[in-house]
Amino acid sequence: MTNLSAFTAALARTGQRRVLVLEGDDAWTEMQLARFSAALPGDWLTVSERPQGEQHCLPAAVRTLLGREFTHAVFDARDGFAADALAALAGTLRAGSWLVLLTPPWQRWAAQPDNDSRRWSDRPEPIPTPHFVRHFIACCLEDDAVLHWRQGEPFQLPTPPDGPAWCMASGEPEREQQQVLDALLSLPRGTAVVTAPRGRGKSALAGMLVRRWPGAVLVTAPAKAATTVLAQHAGEGFQFIAPDALVAALQQNTLTEYDWLIIDEAAAIPGPLLRRLLADFPRVLLVTTVQGYEGTGRGFMLKFCASVPGLRTFSLEQPVRWARNDALERFIAALLLFDDDDFRLRPAGECRIAPLTQRAWRDNPGHIAALYRLLSGAHYRTSPLDLRRMMDAPGQRFAQALAGERPAGALWLVEEGGLSTALSAAVWAGFRRPRGNLVAQSLAAHGGSPDAATLRGLRISRIAVHPARQREGIGAQLIAWAQANAHPDCDYLSVSFGYTPELWRFWQRCGFTLVRFGSHREASSGCYTAMALLPLSAAGHALAGHEHQRLRRDATWLQPWIDEELPVIPSHQATLNDEDWRELAGFAFAHRPPEACIGSLNRLLLAADLALPALRRWFSGQQQGAEGRKAQVKQLRQEVGLALASLDPERGKALQSTIAALQFF
Repeated sequence: MTNLSAFTAALARTGQRRVLVLEGDDAWTEMQLARFSAALPGDWLTVSERPQGEQHCLPAAVRTLLGREFTHAVFDARDGFAADALAALAGTLRAGSWLVLLTPPWQRWAAQPDNDSRRWSDRPEPIPTPHFVRHFIACCLEDDAVLHWRQGEPFQLPTPPDGPAWCMASGEPEREQQQVLDALLSLPRGTAVVTAPRGRGKSALAGMLVRRWPGAVLVTAPAKAATTVLAQHAGEGFQFIAPDALVAALQQNTLTEYDWLIIDEAAAIPGPLLRRLLADFPRVLLVTTVQGYEGTGRGFMLKFCASVPGLRTFSLEQPVRWARNDALERFIAALLLFDDDDFRLRPAGECRIAPLTQRAWRDNPGHIAALYRLLSGAHYRTSPLDLRRMMDAPGQRFAQALAGERPAGALWLVEEGGLSTALSAAVWAGFRRPRGNLVAQSLAAHGGSPDAATLRGLRISRIAVHPARQREGIGAQLIAWAQANAHPDCDYLSVSFGYTPELWRFWQRCGFTLVRFGSHREASSGCYTAMALLPLSAAGHALAGHEHQRLRRDATWLQPWIDEELPVIPSHQATLNDEDWRELAGFAFAHRPPEACIGSLNRLLLAADLALPALRRWFSGQQQGAEGRKAQVKQLRQEVGLALASLDPERGKALQSTIAALQFF
């Protein structure tokens, strides 16, 4: 360690950061880490599932560190590899810092279960992640700037980095920032967006705009903690409001007038909410990261910004928190496939559809990495968890539309369903919620068939077409390929999506049948969740037809709960039938949510010559808050149970007994 101080001083002088990988057993890695950290003063923040002293942070809590900076950090990958936490941690390190990665011995790592897989794999127990481990090792070995110290082998620091002296940002605008700032200060009205990788000073730029603008500026962001840097540069003019509070103030017309609204990390805010905010302010600045742990700004530009008329776009390329060609930034970009150069190239020529499996990460990594970059660039919610899932989660299938050797389209499918009859019925009743099976479980839990989750399906997790090749029918070709090449025991293709009329028209043209429509907007998308099936078997056709007719039958009562026109024709059937009895019993005697029973509960009100005061209050809009809701739903269940006993005591008792038995599966 005699050269360590000199090497680290050279890092600080040239504005660089470096990665050191300590590979070995627990006792050895901790001993070397103790020697390393003792030789260098610094914060030495440790991100680990294991308690590690005062400067310790769990991987799940790394986002709370946004806006802060540290000198030196440790990322513990021995028990699990939280890739999103690593990306966020790297963004907090100052120039002149080390990021020390702790790993198990590489020869056994690929077979070792990864605790982080519980977040992105549908398996209840941790699974090994051999493809990601091989990818990590390859990234380390291919980058000369990544230092690797293996237990039992000698280690020596290389020659200290040399290069021009690097100057830390002074707090005043750099040349690139000044050009963007001048353009923003002269903007008469309208919307602008600034995108940049981390460390380019985009939040600082937004703060400078606040400080220099002569009028009132309002700032919002997904979390106030993420605006620390912006606030530091804004000075006394910094005014923050959370997005939900901002919407409430606009609705109540209680917000004072502002010249600017600045939305930091705009890609993390639902598109419909952003559109509402654009309409209420004379000038809006959207600020977002191009690539990072929370998603991709490239997809944000394509999906959201392309729909904003007259949008002014700016980007920052020059780092201000470290020097160009920083080794840590380069390593993170290679590891998590943040480099999207492939996405910018136009794939030319006729397309052919070809399948890919996870083995491609071993046999043809460049090919499947290009597929991931296409999916990542097209979906701005893509995060490192999606990369981990794509690499190693069970039940993943892929197809690509190849134009020459480049992907012009990508399809990601996930196997679902195949639950036992008893488990599917327990899901329907609300007694069980096994991991995974998004659509299959929803069809049972919110639909009308207790057997729905016994069928096998392929869910379309992602589909993307390169922006230069859109409106050529490539997406429909990929769906047709999946339909033709599904396994013989597959009953349907499924999709769950944030509903927009345009998106539904695409799925409808591909042959899908709408089977579910949510009753509230999702926070992640700002849209109502819609689910649709493309049946492949007789059982799949029966399920799709049954659930679509159920949706039509309930549409009259579902429509008042949503502010979007339902894309189905109501059937206006108001009498209780056998399915209504079963659903009402599932609500009264089990845990089916009231939103899943809107139609049958309303038909009960029409059919029963009973007071049912709690149910009438519910549908008159007198719902309560979270705590009050639990008591209210409990009262509803009791009231519906009494109503069934009053209408037909023998039938109600038999259904209660049948449903009670489901909780033991």
